[in-house]
Amino acid sequence: MGKKIIVIGAGIVGVSTAIWLRRFGQTVTLVDRADPGQGASYGNAGLLAACAMVPETTPDLFFKAPKMLLDRDSPLFVRWSYLPRMLPWLTGYMKHANDRDTRRISGNLAEITSDTVTQHWALTEGMGARDYLNKSDYVFAYRSRADFEAEAYTWQFRRARGFDPTLIEGPAVQEFDPGYGPNIGCLAVVKDHGFVTDPGGYVASLADEFQRMGGRVVRADVTDIEASENAPPRVITSEGAMSCDKVVIASGAWSKTLMKKLGLRIPLESERGYHIVMKDASGGPRAPTMVSSGKFAATPMKAGLRCAGIVELGGLEAGPSDAPFALLRRQIPEAFPHLEFSSEQTWMGHRPATTDSLPLIGQVRRSGVYTAFGHQHVGLTGGPKTGRLVAGLIADQPSNLDLGAYAPDRFGV
Repeated sequence: MGKKIIVIGAGIVGVSTAIWLRRFGQTVTLVDRADPGQGASYGNAGLLAACAMVPETTPDLFFKAPKMLLDRDSPLFVRWSYLPRMLPWLTGYMKHANDRDTRRISGNLAEITSDTVTQHWALTEGMGARDYLNKSDYVFAYRSRADFEAEAYTWQFRRARGFDPTLIEGPAVQEFDPGYGPNIGCLAVVKDHGFVTDPGGYVASLADEFQRMGGRVVRADVTDIEASENAPPRVITSEGAMSCDKVVIASGAWSKTLMKKLGLRIPLESERGYHIVMKDASGGPRAPTMVSSGKFAATPMKAGLRCAGIVELGGLEAGPSDAPFALLRRQIPEAFPHLEFSSEQTWMGHRPATTDSLPLIGQVRRSGVYTAFGHQHVGLTGGPKTGRLVAGLIADQPSNLDLGAYAPDRFGV
């Protein structure tokens, strides 16, 4: 028999979960304080980054981080006034900067990311939303072969999952794509990736498809969840209380507060991300490109070239900083000197980052509340698979994937 499910959060993870739940015959209501496809689902780089399975907490992070914080051309920023509040999370995060944890986390992340193209195509089967998807190469752009080889530790994990790059060097770089400037002397081209031409529009279209499938979308602010092992959960919203059989928390960086109401203190912080869209752009890269020197991705989209990346640690409350935008504006013309555009549009949003770089996927004890959040910068990449996994748990159609690594209670209480 179908259950009555409430999914909190109308980003890519929540909408994917809602669609799969409908396909499994459940009655589903999607609740968010904003329209579907806003937040991090709107502002990401648009990448279906299948090879994005290596966490930032590699063993050399202890040595790199102090230098990055002092370098004006580094993609890492910190709001120093927020640092005291962030120290417990940062301490837990840095504890994973070792080889053993990197290998464990990478293996678990790969289970969520490596088949992203297949998962997005399965999600959009028979839907107009598929028009937003493109299969493509993913290009890593380096100043030199030496810079590529300096990332050998990271590439070993990608190769182990079948993502072996083709290297292009010297004058062949500009022959491959004349959009790259002379500062780029080496490309590592990886096949079997993809991108979305309008991430916000894509998720909004998926939400429309969900409603055509009989799903319901409610715009409301969720303020509390009442849950126990002895009674079905209730969701308390600004529009009143909502009863259900099961609840899915998929509200990204805002999920921490709801988890606290369930008695779990999740070590979650906002990994604040920035992007600039160069509207009506020409002269940029033809394929999604990760510019290694600036750690930003440049993706050709319908509106123009979106350059996204940057990590700023500063919480949910503060507004955008000027420095990350300034960094992008310095680095974009260095990578793509022939780029022309009519205007630019800027954005800052919040990506949910756990201390162990893994999302929370599963049921909170036996409460009837399930989690689907914490994907950091791979939410678009891993959203459809996460949604399918959680929907399968609720509809008694579980995957054969061991979800223990993503358990919502793994951090204790």
